[in-house]
Amino acid sequence: MRKWVLAVIGMVIAITAFPQIQEPVTFSQQLRKISETEAEIVFTGKIDRGWHVYSTDLGDGGPIEAVLEVEHITGAELDGKLLPQGNEISDYDKLFEMQVRWFENEAQFVQRLKLTGGPWRVEGYLTYGACNDQNCLPPTDVNFSFSGSAQAPAVAVAATTPVEQTPVPVEAPTETTPEPVLPVVEETVGDVSSGIGGIGSALWAPVVDELHAMGEAIGTTDRSWLYIFFAGFLGGLLALFTPCVWPIIPMTVSFFLKRSKDKRKGIRDAITYGLAIIVIYVALGLAVTLLFGASALNALSTNAIFNIFFFLMLVVFAISFFGAFEITLPSSWTTAVDSKAEQTTGLISIFLMAFTLALVSFSCTGPIIGFLLVEVSTTGSILAPTIGMLGFAIALALPFTLFALFPTWLKQMPKSGGWMNVIKVSLGFIELAFALKFLSVADLAYGWHLLDRETFLALWIVLFALLGVYLLGKIKFPHDDDDTRVSVPRFFLALCSLAFAVYMVPGLWGAPLKAVSAFAPHMYTQDFNLYKNEVHAQFDDYDLGMEYARRVGKPVMLDFTGYGCVNCRKMELAVWTDTQVADLMNNDYVLITLYVDNKTKLPEPITITENGQQRKLRTLGDKWSYLQRVKFGANAQPFYVLIDNEGKPLNKSYSYDEDVDKYVEFLETGLNNYKR
Repeated sequence: MRKWVLAVIGMVIAITAFPQIQEPVTFSQQLRKISETEAEIVFTGKIDRGWHVYSTDLGDGGPIEAVLEVEHITGAELDGKLLPQGNEISDYDKLFEMQVRWFENEAQFVQRLKLTGGPWRVEGYLTYGACNDQNCLPPTDVNFSFSGSAQAPAVAVAATTPVEQTPVPVEAPTETTPEPVLPVVEETVGDVSSGIGGIGSALWAPVVDELHAMGEAIGTTDRSWLYIFFAGFLGGLLALFTPCVWPIIPMTVSFFLKRSKDKRKGIRDAITYGLAIIVIYVALGLAVTLLFGASALNALSTNAIFNIFFFLMLVVFAISFFGAFEITLPSSWTTAVDSKAEQTTGLISIFLMAFTLALVSFSCTGPIIGFLLVEVSTTGSILAPTIGMLGFAIALALPFTLFALFPTWLKQMPKSGGWMNVIKVSLGFIELAFALKFLSVADLAYGWHLLDRETFLALWIVLFALLGVYLLGKIKFPHDDDDTRVSVPRFFLALCSLAFAVYMVPGLWGAPLKAVSAFAPHMYTQDFNLYKNEVHAQFDDYDLGMEYARRVGKPVMLDFTGYGCVNCRKMELAVWTDTQVADLMNNDYVLITLYVDNKTKLPEPITITENGQQRKLRTLGDKWSYLQRVKFGANAQPFYVLIDNEGKPLNKSYSYDEDVDKYVEFLETGLNNYKR
């Protein structure tokens, strides 16, 4: 049994740790006959959760659209264009700066045919593109071939004088000559003396096992659940130190310990009270998930309407924290729940008391919970709100349990005072800063250009500078006390805030600012940019680039990318602009960029055998996608791999991760291995 468990664990690690061929979309095709002279070809795709397939006619400069290519047609003709059907989603893509359309869960495309009579045949392929939030697949072909026989369309006969017709001898029917099968085209290997090869050469030999032996591929797919949990936990800790929660802790713990003569029962009731708090807030997270649903949560990160709503909501929360007003629930709710708690006993009474705490403290916890739910919901994970609320609730419930177990700690608790209002106001500044992030998404979606990168940074600089000035006691809000003394922790927080504001100043002239790259608008929105630290590929052909690398004696970095790859552009903007990264790539490597969606036709289709099936490589993109699959065992972009002059890997592969330090280490490790 133990061996079986270890084997299963090993398989899971092998599957998840290394690059692999992803097949998130499965297409089937069928012929549907409408009449004797009409038919339609129906392509139906089943799409895995989290992935989407782009629709037709998206325009130039956009992602990979669905296109029908007909290679042979007789006895029939196309009736109109390829039409998408089903639940098509349309939204503005901030990276492509255009309206795009796609399908989730299921995609369907229909091509109508007119049958001209007699035997007919049509064959070709459907090309489509698929992406998720981290990766895009290369253009994928769905081959089809249909044939049959149809009646000739009826022809109206004019009323004329009968004419004697000469009998025409009828020839014996002949068998229809089948279409010739295209021969396997072997790509000609170039001049041996030059070293330029092609498909089948040593440079194309698979290195999947060697790549796996290097270790787990570098790259993250999304914010981990652990990250979301700790984000919620931090929010719960901040909520503890607000005026609505902190004073309630000693009162509640003392109540449980004094109302029971049995100390153990009092401790048990306090622990149950903490568990009830966890249940209430986790239920809130589940309610958000059930209310929006998985597909809506995935759409939140790019939906302009949602982002405008989030922006306005966070602004209101910030104003509330500044002391302009308090967001409170109806007092009748609190009174009703409190009176009900007094009338009941046991677990129900404790649960209702915890619910009363949630209602009473809403003016302080509400903005924090609202911000947390907004932030984790836009990660696209259906469980994110629940996990975030679990972390928040544990942090909020922990003091009630700890103080019940160790009552003497109550005497050491800091007394309530103006320091709690300082925390509220500071949170107001932070919520206002994050509100601009959501407004930025909407601004890019609608193309308003109100919040370009330098405008966004200017507002953040002002906000964090004002926060630093406030922490130094130079600005007062309605609920602040008149004490002008600044404590040592408050001074250091002010120092950090002011330093952060100064750090962002060079960004007004185009500095990358890695610390805020996840929040600020993209670099291309910067109107004035003095930083031109760009990286350009030296080759876009694998074999030519490898020959050049052999001659100059440098290692090679292969960049498998796509014109429609969103995260490829993010990596180029956030990582390749770093001075150290650019220096390594420009001076120490030969960069070969291979676009897997390059539609340039090959001189002749290349027939290859893959997984026991024959398929044709018709474009350069097909060729580079095949190279990625057969040599490295991966098919998602972005995909970076370092190799020597013989095509052997120098380090584990790298996918999507905007951590510059990791990328520098990735490049330096490959360079050191090459030199050895």
